[in-house]
Amino acid sequence: QVQLVESGGGLVQAGGSLTLSCAASGIIFSLNAMGWYRQAPGKQRELVASITSGGSTNYVDSAKGRFTISRDNAKKTVSLQMNSLKPEDTAVYYCNAVVKITIASRPRDYWGQGTQVTSSS
Repeated sequence: QVQLVESGGGLVQAGGSLTLSCAASGIIFSLNAMGWYRQAPGKQRELVASITSGGSTNYVDSAKGRFTISRDNAKKTVSLQMNSLKPEDTAVYYCNAVVKITIASRPRDYWGQGTQVTSSS
């Protein structure tokens, strides 16, 4: 019903930059909060950054000052600009969106397939 397609992952040297993008499609009545999570090997998935439909943002402490999340409500996209990447940023990054598919439905979480980000030292 709802698909989230990510792009932009890859391998970069420490100190480099990457931009992740995610596009939502399908049956969408309203697109509420969107965000990026990451999961490193042997660790739990954690929220990296989120943004509401009104543009309010939230970042994990380790991302503050280095990452910037943005969204285009008309295009149903969310992006994560990552600068000054560190080896500890290496993880699979997942796009997340809270979606209502009809006016009467409850909001629910949808996830992208994940994209690998590797920052080498």
